[in-house]
Amino acid sequence: MKPLIIKETSQKSFDFIIQKVDINSEDTLVVATTTSFNIEKQFKQSFKAIINLKKVNDIRRINKFFEAANAKLEDGGIFIGNVETYWLRKKRILKKYPPIINWGFYTADFFVKRVSPKVWGLKKLYFFFTGGRNRVLSKAESLGRLYSCGFEVIDEAFFENRLHFVAKKVKEPAYDYSPTYGPLIKLKRQGKGGKPIKVYKARTMHAYSEYLQEYVYQHNNLQEGGKFKDDFRITTAGKILRKFWLDELPMLINWVKRDLKIVGVRPLSAHYLSLYPEDFRERRKNYRPGLVPPFYVDLPKELDEIIESEQRYLDAYDKHPILTDWKYFWKAFDNIVFKRARSN
Repeated sequence: MKPLIIKETSQKSFDFIIQKVDINSEDTLVVATTTSFNIEKQFKQSFKAIINLKKVNDIRRINKFFEAANAKLEDGGIFIGNVETYWLRKKRILKKYPPIINWGFYTADFFVKRVSPKVWGLKKLYFFFTGGRNRVLSKAESLGRLYSCGFEVIDEAFFENRLHFVAKKVKEPAYDYSPTYGPLIKLKRQGKGGKPIKVYKARTMHAYSEYLQEYVYQHNNLQEGGKFKDDFRITTAGKILRKFWLDELPMLINWVKRDLKIVGVRPLSAHYLSLYPEDFRERRKNYRPGLVPPFYVDLPKELDEIIESEQRYLDAYDKHPILTDWKYFWKAFDNIVFKRARSN
């Protein structure tokens, strides 16, 4: 087994793998494949570990592959793989070719193998000519797909221009067959009465980033203002959109649909909401979220301060709903427009 793994990958990859699992165990499946068929056809019902030596970039139906691995693993089973991330690929191309020329190659590669697989009309042409091989994938999308398919990343390492990951099966896949790649996205949030709503926003993150909230929180925690620190899920274009508030404009659709009102507590994801005290989570359900949260009035820095800010707003709102929203709106307007307040 050792010579075969080293021949397919390298000594360093072999050393990484044997630190995580016993490759000689009959409960460990080692493959070098880009199709889920080679996982599903295994006669053995389940394994404690599955190792795929081929990079994720060459798998045409990535989610199907991860779902197949999930189905063949015992609960708590280990899945090991590797991917050339977008930034590693960019670094490799720019280093490979002379200056100026390298940027031409990089731009062409980015459009053909990053943009076209996600654009309607071009997608079919891309897969027809390439078979889905050597696709450009960001770290966020790669790990996000793993999480959406029921895995939790427990270790990772960068070497030989690859991100090598170790993931543990923790649940059944979400079977997300309609991820959004376009400029307009819909995010799952909690509305009034605990009702799930879809909040419209302009895309500022890589696809499947929503599944990585717990991962980012565990690795990066929260920064001042309550947002995730050093969030690698945000794209370069996304940083620009956030700076000028353009990502928030589609939320007006939710206002028209009456999912949101003008002023109110921020609509939160399930993970972020789990960071709140249980009693306050229950109280929040009684109110419709808003486009302009109390954050822009009090400008809190820590999560505890954000919670206190929302509690003050709701206390005031219970006494004088219309007057409270009126005061909060103009105070927020002053902070945003004239004091340049931002939530990062």
